[in-house]
Amino acid sequence: MNTSTKTLEIVNQYISELSYSHAPKSLYDPVEYVLSLGGKRIRPVLMLMAYNLYKENVKEILSPAVGLEIYHNFTLLHDDLMDKADMRRNKPTVHKVWDDNTAILSGDAMLILAYRYVAECHSSSLKNVLDTFTQAALEVCDGQQLDMDFERRNDVKEEEYLEMIRLKTSVLLAAALKMGALLAGASVEDAQHLYDFGVNIGLAFQLKDDLLDVYGDPKVFGKNIGGDILCNKKTYMLIKALEKADKQQAIALQGWLEKESFQPKEKIEAVTTLYNQIGVKLICESKMREYYAKGLNSLSLVSVAEETKRELKAVAEHLMYREM
Repeated sequence: MNTSTKTLEIVNQYISELSYSHAPKSLYDPVEYVLSLGGKRIRPVLMLMAYNLYKENVKEILSPAVGLEIYHNFTLLHDDLMDKADMRRNKPTVHKVWDDNTAILSGDAMLILAYRYVAECHSSSLKNVLDTFTQAALEVCDGQQLDMDFERRNDVKEEEYLEMIRLKTSVLLAAALKMGALLAGASVEDAQHLYDFGVNIGLAFQLKDDLLDVYGDPKVFGKNIGGDILCNKKTYMLIKALEKADKQQAIALQGWLEKESFQPKEKIEAVTTLYNQIGVKLICESKMREYYAKGLNSLSLVSVAEETKRELKAVAEHLMYREM
């Protein structure tokens, strides 16, 4: 079983050798630019590792695995445009380097390329793999729309938020694991257990992101903390704070949510102080541990040797306890 580090090296090498040099360059240059920005590549890594539970030569499924990464980066490209974000992974976003129309069309091309790569698998697995990918891809769109809807609401409930992050983040991680298992000829039961593992680890992963945006070390996290607080993003932290606050805390928190003119540092410090008083950090960590435990339980049901699953457990542990 390859380590996640070794698997990532295989994925990065494959992506570095991709070339879209044909005309029109103005369409494909942004695609190469986005893929050159790097990232955790967690989706193709998980897909190859799931395959590696059953078969040795993970290079046999590199094309569909990289198809998942291209799809993920397509969603980021369009997300950046919708959010009017200036930077992605410390580099200017596509619509800033080029323009909005280029970002839309190059993103569309990435979606089509993703399907082309995902479809490069054995015909016996093609329908199940495409069905799994298509369902996840559509659910990611569902999650993005819910996230946008939440921006206009002040009554988002915990269960609504958790469903949104399941759709926006977890299902693609889960699909990666299931697709890897299907391509390796795993049983339907094993493929489902790996999917469930991915869903729960993905939920813990996103909750960790919420927590790090408030409590992370900027030097380690890779970006300034407090961004979610400044834009009143409906995160698990904010939802639980509003739910658990006493009357005085609720008034103070609502005041910061409604305030249009403020010093960013002052707002971050004030809202973080309220979070500390209310105890949302511990609540968030408890929910993370709940999903982490569910994920490990699903992985334990996969019918391969425990030693073989050790590297996937290590990935889950890293996602749970990472600081960036």
